[in-house]
Amino acid sequence: RLTLLFKAIPHPVSIIGHSIRWLEKKLNRDKRSQLDRAIRGAISVLIIVIAAGAIGWAVAWLSLHQKFGWMLETVLLISLLAGRDLFDRASDVMKALEKDGEKDGLASARVAVAHIVGRDPTHLDEHGIARASIESLAENFSDAVVAPMFWYVLFGFPGILIYKAVNTLDSEIGYMSERYRAFGMAAARLDDILNIVPARLAALMIALGAFMAPKANPLSAFKTMLKDAGKHPSPNAGWVEAAMAGGLGISLAGPRKYKDRAVNAPWIGSGNAKATPSDIKRALYIYAVAMLLSILLVAVIAVFRLGI
Repeated sequence: RLTLLFKAIPHPVSIIGHSIRWLEKKLNRDKRSQLDRAIRGAISVLIIVIAAGAIGWAVAWLSLHQKFGWMLETVLLISLLAGRDLFDRASDVMKALEKDGEKDGLASARVAVAHIVGRDPTHLDEHGIARASIESLAENFSDAVVAPMFWYVLFGFPGILIYKAVNTLDSEIGYMSERYRAFGMAAARLDDILNIVPARLAALMIALGAFMAPKANPLSAFKTMLKDAGKHPSPNAGWVEAAMAGGLGISLAGPRKYKDRAVNAPWIGSGNAKATPSDIKRALYIYAVAMLLSILLVAVIAVFRLGI
């Protein structure tokens, strides 16, 4: 019955995404100036954030004042925390790469990694695919697990829904392409701001997770995090990628190709860049431990809040 309930209710992120795309189609016209598009993009962000805040407040009110309102908030909360889905998709990449010697093994790995990365996987070799999946694990641990938990702990359901709205705005329009550079500027900047603290907490969780992972080095995770985080163009993603690279003893990032551009980025970490399926397996281990640590931290905070 719970599965049927999840299928019956449209996913909140899907609804937010449709709303963003509708606004973008209406407001981001090519004929408009860059300044006009930037203003209209900021207005779009304001509309989405206000709507998310209002809906989040309504759900929180129902949870507090209606007998079974907490059930709605619980179902929505579970749907907004997408940690398991990412774990499964990265596992699919690992399994596909392990079949690399078989027919279509590499092709299957490229298809699998395309579900979790924004770059073009067409020309990636097995090492590039492995690095891409590990980077996605690290970044999405911050975006999809730690940050939503962080804003939920601070501001309840309105906090997590506003964060997911901003994160979806960044995913939809926060690009540096010609079409989105101006229109998506406000979305990208706001997403950076909301992830400043969660990204660093996530990096810390990854470094702590390395204590439990086979052949991982937590001390190197801490050192690399402090040394190489600034090499990433994002003010936040570099922290989690550096922690994961140091913990695994590999190099991440580096030159890569997206659908609309190539990026000649520096390497993060000082280890071997030839990542393998076994490195993905260790990254999944760190990811799982870090997620458990995050849940434990939230539980401890809840206990203190409720005075149990």
